[in-house]
Amino acid sequence: MKALFIIAILAAIAIGFWQVARLLGFTKSNQVATKKENNINGWLMLGLLAFVHGLLIYFMVVYGDVLLPKLSASTEGESIDTLFKITFGLILFVQFFTQILIFYFSFKYRGNIDRQAIFYADSHKLEMIWTSVPAVVLTGLVLYGIWTWNKVMDVSKDKEPLYIEIYAKQFQWEARYAGPDNTLGEANVRNIKGINTMGVDMQDKNAADDITVLKEFHLPKGRKVVFQFRSQDVIHSAYMPHFRAQMNCVPGMKTHFGFTPSVTTEEMRKNEDIIAKVEGINKIREAKSKELVAAGEDALEPYEFDYLLLCNKICGSSHYNMQMKIVVEEEADFNKWLKSQKTLAQKIN
Repeated sequence: MKALFIIAILAAIAIGFWQVARLLGFTKSNQVATKKENNINGWLMLGLLAFVHGLLIYFMVVYGDVLLPKLSASTEGESIDTLFKITFGLILFVQFFTQILIFYFSFKYRGNIDRQAIFYADSHKLEMIWTSVPAVVLTGLVLYGIWTWNKVMDVSKDKEPLYIEIYAKQFQWEARYAGPDNTLGEANVRNIKGINTMGVDMQDKNAADDITVLKEFHLPKGRKVVFQFRSQDVIHSAYMPHFRAQMNCVPGMKTHFGFTPSVTTEEMRKNEDIIAKVEGINKIREAKSKELVAAGEDALEPYEFDYLLLCNKICGSSHYNMQMKIVVEEEADFNKWLKSQKTLAQKIN
């Protein structure tokens, strides 16, 4: 497939050079297109239309398994999915409709010496239609987007949301939980020293019970989680795809995002889409393991699904490795895990 793609690119480049040579008059002195050439170009436009749409359908069908599972892992993600489907559906409809018209009219009205072009004056009616229709559609999408965002950030319906800070730095994530007071202490990069790698202000009374964790963090199912994001160095992007959550982490400022986990890690592992994806990944890993064993190296361990916090900004040479495991569990299990963690004050002392 890769070789075919390279051949197609080289062919396109060669055709491009040939067309430029024709336009510059290197191939012939008469630059007026003949009726035959116009017919050829017209039919090629229809062929290109079929090729582009066929390629689009092919990739949507064949590579659909690399997409996220249909099941959102957060309550708010369901609204985000709906917004995405509506937006994507409109884009596909407009794309198919306009592309068909563009290519078809290029074919239908191809150059013909026996046909004279018709002058058509402007139409206020048509201008009004193709201006007002997109305006109304986009206004609807924007309003629905605002409603979805307000739903994501709304904590008024929750008795006691969980507050967590996600701290980004090249090339690692750290998480900090608000303690029993459910209030995060202040933090600043100037306070980074020793084990206090997140720069928490230990003079702030709200910071005494804060809990910091590395490698993985846990979330309770069915409880609203409000995230606060900070960055130590460059712009990162906290991306939790299964929860339909993403927010930039910007140095010198705090950003926020919230969602309510609705599917535990164990429940998501039983999802049909995830099972199929895991099986596909393990087939690839199995084939790679055979090569490694043949070369005298250790085989790869079978892959098991986990939620991940990823960086969705190219933040440096090890950007690809910037990830943190997320464990979603029942609230009772979460509370038990959180109680087993030491506070930052206990770690320092």
